Amino acid sequence: MRTPAHLIALLARETQLCDGRVAHEIDGRPVPDNSRSFAHGEFVLRTGTGYGFHYRPGQGVACERGPDADPDELELWLYGSVYAAIACLHGLYPVHASAVAWDGRVHAFTGPSGAGKSTLVAGLGQHGLPLFCDDTLLLVLDDPAQIVALPGHKRLKLTGSALALTGAEALAPVGSDTGKSYAAPPAGALREPLELASLTFLEQGPAALLEPITGAARFTALGDDHYTQDLYRCARSPSLDALFAVRARLASGLAMARLVRPFTREGFAKSLDLAETAIRN
Repeated sequence: MRTPAHLIALLARETQLCDGRVAHEIDGRPVPDNSRSFAHGEFVLRTGTGYGFHYRPGQGVACERGPDADPDELELWLYGSVYAAIACLHGLYPVHASAVAWDGRVHAFTGPSGAGKSTLVAGLGQHGLPLFCDDTLLLVLDDPAQIVALPGHKRLKLTGSALALTGAEALAPVGSDTGKSYAAPPAGALREPLELASLTFLEQGPAALLEPITGAARFTALGDDHYTQDLYRCARSPSLDALFAVRARLASGLAMARLVRPFTREGFAKSLDLAETAIRN
């Protein structure tokens, strides 16, 4: 069985970056700008904003930078799509989630882009809960006795309004066109693998509410519209039975809930109180 420490070291090694030419095809298939493709354990991404990446097992990631490529975007691509693709190729399962840690376990929050995952974990940091990951949560499903989460590989990213709402400190811009900044987690960040304990789905609604998800709804809730799930399917080509087994494993092994909140300052404060109480209890 692979240990989490082994997997962390493997990902650090496999994501080593070097400058190099990136072809517009892989295995005879074209990879035009703003697209990606997998073949024989390799991965090619062309961003459409001047970057190209080519991952080869054991050789790291070749990066081609066009003359108009924004230097501030490099980290965004490398630790986003490229890192997630490499993780999938090595058998890790990605979830579109941000998470905090408490008492040796991880509590994750998922939802579509714009649902407020990063803002919520930054707010929980103001309540003393350290950041575990932002935007992408990588799971190790090798051990049938527990679901292990690997610590975050990306820096916390927040919009200007989220910085104001959470009081987090802005560090540097996340590319010139994203409207986000990297931010210092208010309670710091944990860097060790931990068991995943809960997954909470964020929704917008008229009043703040936290309620458990039960029965068959647990399985249904695990459908995800984020690129991480598409990357996993493209990288692993799992059968329908294999996908069903992974989703069933998560549905049966985690506490699951939905957190509804209005997008107001008062609603945000109430949602923080609900989430913190659930985590600490």
